[in-house]
Amino acid sequence: MAAPRFDHFAAIDWSGARGTAHRGIAVAICGTGDAPPVLVAPPDRRWSRTAVRDWLITALPADAIVGFDLGPALPHADCGAYFPGWEASPADAHGLWALVEALCVGEPDLAATGFADHPAAQQHFRRHGGRTGQMFGTGRGRLRVTEHAQRAQGLNPYSNLNLVGAAQVGKSSLSGMRLFHALQGRLPIWPFDPLPPAGPVLLEIYTSLAARDAGRPPGRSKMRSVAELNAALAALGSRTVPGEGAIDDHASDALLTAAWLRAHAGRPALWQPAGLTEAIARTEGWTFGVV
Repeated sequence: MAAPRFDHFAAIDWSGARGTAHRGIAVAICGTGDAPPVLVAPPDRRWSRTAVRDWLITALPADAIVGFDLGPALPHADCGAYFPGWEASPADAHGLWALVEALCVGEPDLAATGFADHPAAQQHFRRHGGRTGQMFGTGRGRLRVTEHAQRAQGLNPYSNLNLVGAAQVGKSSLSGMRLFHALQGRLPIWPFDPLPPAGPVLLEIYTSLAARDAGRPPGRSKMRSVAELNAALAALGSRTVPGEGAIDDHASDALLTAAWLRAHAGRPALWQPAGLTEAIARTEGWTFGVV
């Protein structure tokens, strides 16, 4: 398969936090060539999740690739189910997104904080207050196949079933599932949907992978100054952003990863990783850039 050609490259640092104005959301985009990526200004002081959804539907360039720093599905391959023992456990990711939507439909701004409170679902999550479900697993919990591949590449993934601690990604992943449910039929989400020959596509990214490829040392993927960000951008062949001094690490993650997507989206091998079987594409998905 030839690598698709895109003319815009966007990265979104996502948030699963409560509320409707999120400090943790940043949207960055760049075009072809080496021009520096830029932040997309939110319609209000801060981005809401629904504002990001609306931007994707109404303002996304026609041939854009958009990376989300979240887990779009839960582990499935290890147990043959997302929620072993629960008769409502869906068969695939589209069904999982529908289940999250159904149980969280009353929460504002695509929040999904209450999903793990469901009597059956809670057995599979690690939650605050020392509440770890008996099906969570040991250590960091159950991992997807792509997360095992991340570990093999020297990265440090956590289970999407973990909702506790600074490194948790579960809350943003669950709210991301509500977003993807809302976008079904509007925008394809790789690899759950076939990669279209033209037009935009959404996918999962891992900002730490972009930081590593830009020369950031292990354990120091976060860039909190413009100088650090610009050194990383230069390593990816991008021109630097203006300014100096401190920068929010959500913004720097999004800016760097947009440039990383531009540098790597044309590599055919990244669209055909060895571990991405048809079953994994349907149930767990894959992190773009992991081989």
